[in-house]
Amino acid sequence: MGGRRRDTGLLSARPQRKPSKAALAIGLNPMGLAADRDAWIFVPSATATKLIVGLHGATGAGERFMKRMQSEAEAIDAIVIAPSSRGGTWDAIMTGGFGDDVPLIDRALAYVFERAPIDRNHVCVAGFSDGATYALSLGLTNGDLFTHVIAYSPGFIVSPEQRGRPRVFISHGTEDDILPIERCGRPIANRLSLAGYTVHFREFDGGHSTPPDVVSESMKWFAR
Repeated sequence: MGGRRRDTGLLSARPQRKPSKAALAIGLNPMGLAADRDAWIFVPSATATKLIVGLHGATGAGERFMKRMQSEAEAIDAIVIAPSSRGGTWDAIMTGGFGDDVPLIDRALAYVFERAPIDRNHVCVAGFSDGATYALSLGLTNGDLFTHVIAYSPGFIVSPEQRGRPRVFISHGTEDDILPIERCGRPIANRLSLAGYTVHFREFDGGHSTPPDVVSESMKWFAR
């Protein structure tokens, strides 16, 4: 099971060679991990082995963000877990450090790893806006677990300790007036490239959003 490493942001859950519990139910369901603001899971098929952790933006929730990801994840036969932040947004955005959101994500990962033979080469954390910032922060901190990080319109990175070298997909709208591309997406992509990460940076004409074609492109990128 996942352990509490919330101060460092380190996740302890890891894929198992042989799942120890009954298989996941196919479809969209709450995970039953929190009485308030639960995590949700979507399982497209009994053969799905790819996994995406999807992180919502500020004031969002897991179930709502799942609607953004579900059809595209189904197209690549990927399981999606979408936790809800404990507060109005993710802990690192509010405090500059990891906190109570980490244990819920760890429990959600452990739940899946105990029930599905997840491919260790296809474990992704993805998010939009504040969720993208958190996906980058958590993904780089846990790069020995996450093989891919997808950040749709991120703002910055909070990562006190970086492990591994996950591949990174960043998208950003050229007309984003919430998190401007020239202050956020472009310098983040450049910084990570200079640090040795393999980065796919996708600019698009538009504002603070996740165009369907960009989500589709990111899913195909992850599935390769």
